Amino acid sequence: MRHFTRTMWLGAMLGGALAMVSLPSAAHHSNAMFEKDKTVTLEGVVKEFQFTNPHSWLLVDVKGKDGKVVTWGFEAEGPSTLTRAGIHISDFKPGTKISITGRPMKDGSPAASWVSAVRTSDGKTFNPRPSTGN
Repeated sequence: MRHFTRTMWLGAMLGGALAMVSLPSAAHHSNAMFEKDKTVTLEGVVKEFQFTNPHSWLLVDVKGKDGKVVTWGFEAEGPSTLTRAGIHISDFKPGTKISITGRPMKDGSPAASWVSAVRTSDGKTFNPRPSTGN
């Protein structure tokens, strides 16, 4: 029977710790919190474009029928995926008027998974997922 050396023991412990840390990270990428078969389309003004990893967020101020402004967050992939899709941080400067469609949160929070956006000034459409060519 082979005995564990101190190095082998430390390696096993480190490997186990890394596996435990990576599990929450893998769960983070789930889309389960968004409605699968429902979309919402809103008109508003870009408040901020958080062009960050692992997910970017386009924050849009939307004025309700009651006149109150609610900030909606639209989640998309990180900068490299958005860039491949032709979306750059300069496309959505604060104050840019847009119409945006997304899959809303199941819990009713003012957030959604970004499906597409149209910039009002020129009618340009932005799809946050790169074309696969199919």
